[in-house]
Amino acid sequence: MNVYTIVFLVLLAAVTLCRLWLSSRQTRNIRQHRSSVPSPFDSRISLDDHIKAADYAIARGRLGRLETLFDALLLCMWTLGGGFALLDGAVRGLGWGNIATGLGFVLSFSIIGSLLGLPFSVFNTFGIEERFGFNRTTPRLFVIDMLKGLVVSLLLGAPLLAAVLWFMANAGAYWWIYAWLVWAGFSLLLTWAYPTFIAPWFNRFEALEDRDLQARIEALLQRCGFRSSGVFVMDGSRRSSHGNAYFTGLGAAKRIVFFDTLLKSLEPPEIEAVLAHELGHFRRHHVRKRLVTMLALGLAALGMLGWLKLQPGFYSGLGFSAVSDYAALTLFMVVAPLAGYFASPLAALLSRKHEFEADAFAVEHSDGPALIAALVKLYRDNATTLTPDRLHSLFYDSHPPAPIRIEHIEALVGRR
Repeated sequence: MNVYTIVFLVLLAAVTLCRLWLSSRQTRNIRQHRSSVPSPFDSRISLDDHIKAADYAIARGRLGRLETLFDALLLCMWTLGGGFALLDGAVRGLGWGNIATGLGFVLSFSIIGSLLGLPFSVFNTFGIEERFGFNRTTPRLFVIDMLKGLVVSLLLGAPLLAAVLWFMANAGAYWWIYAWLVWAGFSLLLTWAYPTFIAPWFNRFEALEDRDLQARIEALLQRCGFRSSGVFVMDGSRRSSHGNAYFTGLGAAKRIVFFDTLLKSLEPPEIEAVLAHELGHFRRHHVRKRLVTMLALGLAALGMLGWLKLQPGFYSGLGFSAVSDYAALTLFMVVAPLAGYFASPLAALLSRKHEFEADAFAVEHSDGPALIAALVKLYRDNATTLTPDRLHSLFYDSHPPAPIRIEHIEALVGRR
């Protein structure tokens, strides 16, 4: 057992225990407040809806704890249990070239991991989501989505993976800079291409037909100085009754997308307010800031991988008997999330800050009370817990807790 083994075990234990502890805190806090609707929702959400949201969060937390334990055990089996060594020997035995062997290993590992985790996805969709009335996905559609996702991952991921492996083998000590440039370019291209070429493969997107709503939206876009390639309605109800809205893409390929479930739930002023919030992310440059942050973190991560690649103990300490580029890449893929877990509160804090800023933009350019009404409906329809644990929220919540967010918007409305 070398130092890499010890660091890995300490990280794995710390992250696993922290996840279980935070999830238990969340469940305990929700149960304590299950019997009464908290202010400021006591006059807006019924007790039955509040209890449903609490039970939904508790059920998801229970499944999440099981998955956390399973993932930790599986990671130990891959590394210290000999799983990586076994798969490495099998792929090497095929006699392929270096890059083909690397591709075969990484893709096999990814597919096996997805299959082993499939029961959790199935139970979440056809157990929990079905039980609480959210699931509309059929078994056939579930399988089709899974196969489509696999095809997209292979078509997009395999060439990028091959390029990274080639740089690792042929570009010298600073291979990670060249690999980062390729990855950054690929990420930008994918962000631009996703709404036009990839998303329609999974969902149907239709132009908004409601002319009055379209006119209201166009007036909002003009006030906010926003141009897009169109406003689209996505058939989210085909898979779930959850509602949402977002905008996606870069440059002229930007699209505004509403779930059809959201349009059925909200009134036109509320839809306008939700859209104003999404536009706030654009006008406050949140998308650009997140993209720059992602690229900077990617460069730092590849630089760290460049150093670890040269450490023989990194391989032997985590289950590989032979040194290889794809072994370094795979190990980094499974260890990096553990190392970055305790930075989660910083990422969540930044995301919540952006949400507050987008809410302020929406209040400035649309109807603040309508935004509050829309959020309350979304909390109710999506069974969002109104009583999250403070520390759990600190680690995981990309949006402010519901009571804090509503209080913030009410304060903004009061000042205006």
